[in-house]
Amino acid sequence: MNFTRWSARLPGINGTQRRTAARPDLATVPDRRADGTVPPARAEQLTDETVPVPAVDELPAREVLDRVPALVALVHGTDHRIAYVNDAYAAAFGVRPLGGPAREALPELRELGLLPLLDQVLRSGRPRTLKSRKAPDGRSYTFTCTPVTEPKDDGRGVLVFATDVTDHADAAERLRASERRQRETAVTLQRSLLPQVLEQPDDLRIAATYRPGGTEAAVGGDWYDVITLGGGRTALVIGDVMGRGVRAAAVMGQLRTAVRAYARMDLPPHEILQLLDGLAADIDANQIATCVYAVHDPNEGRLVYASAGHLPILVRDENGTVLRADEPTGPPLGTGGWVHASGSVPLGPGSTAVLYTDGLVERRDEDLDEGIAALERALAGATGFPQVVCDRLVRSAGVQADHDDDVAVLVLQHPARTGPDGELFRNAALELLGGVEAAPRARAFASGVLASWRFPPDLHDLGVLAASELVANSLQHGTPPMRLRLRRTDRRLIVEVTDGDDHLPRRRRADPGDESGRGIAIIATIATNWGSRRTPGGGKAVWCEFTLPETAGRRGQR
Repeated sequence: MNFTRWSARLPGINGTQRRTAARPDLATVPDRRADGTVPPARAEQLTDETVPVPAVDELPAREVLDRVPALVALVHGTDHRIAYVNDAYAAAFGVRPLGGPAREALPELRELGLLPLLDQVLRSGRPRTLKSRKAPDGRSYTFTCTPVTEPKDDGRGVLVFATDVTDHADAAERLRASERRQRETAVTLQRSLLPQVLEQPDDLRIAATYRPGGTEAAVGGDWYDVITLGGGRTALVIGDVMGRGVRAAAVMGQLRTAVRAYARMDLPPHEILQLLDGLAADIDANQIATCVYAVHDPNEGRLVYASAGHLPILVRDENGTVLRADEPTGPPLGTGGWVHASGSVPLGPGSTAVLYTDGLVERRDEDLDEGIAALERALAGATGFPQVVCDRLVRSAGVQADHDDDVAVLVLQHPARTGPDGELFRNAALELLGGVEAAPRARAFASGVLASWRFPPDLHDLGVLAASELVANSLQHGTPPMRLRLRRTDRRLIVEVTDGDDHLPRRRRADPGDESGRGIAIIATIATNWGSRRTPGGGKAVWCEFTLPETAGRRGQR
């Protein structure tokens, strides 16, 4: 094989340019003097020191290719027969027999998938590049395939030029691995700040989904929580800290912890947001967050909520009609200077409510209201358990693994209970007008109701005692109107007394000579849990609850 015939010609230099470059009489020296002359001494120096540089055409191509550190191979014809491999190529992959087809003689190119690329170069007459492929020798190369032709006999060939990019490929892989570890760390931090197991109230079914957005390490600050307040009431929270990264996740964790602490005070939703607003500014004045705090009370059949710049809650009633809780909505947390207000939306038996973050409905190419309307339509047709509804809403929104924003969804259902299941959820209430006959009436009422609910004697007696003590406390320290409410679920008995005075009781140690002050201490001793809260219209509610033994639940089903 005549290598000179198949030597590669440098692209971008035509024959005229090469001939011009080869003629020394056309080479000129720049004239730096105004009159165009060169001082004799300087001219002598140039004559002595200037060494003629050979033209490109005069360089021995094979000698140059043999010495370059890159891997070079020359193949010709449609079956890519080997015309030449340089020393670097032979050192990397071994000596290759000239004249053999590349499929057999250059197995490394076949394993790298380079043979189809050689065909493309021959067909198109244009160079092609294959970046950073790992070869059988364990090193990474970038291959450039350039077409070469011989006009005399219409021969065609391909010059394969491979540059060793192992160091760059290893550095890129280390960077990708580092980014994966950083993302895993950020997602782990994010998930660790979210509730590991959702609390499941007696009256609600709840499920939640969190999907981190994008592939980079900077996760967002989306969060949610479910908090059992006691007395059958449940708080539901969802929020979104603006920005991304560990800082946003850390602020989210602090806000979630603060919400759980404030929730123990059993304040109205707007007061919770008012406290969070000041705290958010203290945590980081440059970070703002949106949040919805809602409370469900099974006795009222409504969801009372307050919103700090968050997206509206959606509620589907038992008939499939979807309501949007738009108002009231205040500015995001951390902005300050705003008095938040509470609103409410019906949540009766058979209803489903959805709380969500903007990643579920916000798209760059459409209006936010369109995304919320699409979610309403999806919710109208979503049935089944809460987790099924969650997954269906996420799928309908087109959320994929490469979604560019975090998504948090919280779904709660107030199931309609009928038949034997309905027997486990009962309510009874008695209006108390005050006077000396109020306490005996309350005890008689409680005894009759608990007996009809077929509670065991010990639980029956504890329930009557709790009702008596709470009513006595209300008669002594409260004002009319008063009400005694008994409620049972499949897991607990709840005794609650409301009155018109907003002074909350507290447990204290009574001295031996005191004639009062022992009622709350008795309640705290006999009950599983107790608490108090102010009611929206003024006044207060004091409650206690008892965990039911399994036998009580089974007895209620008979």
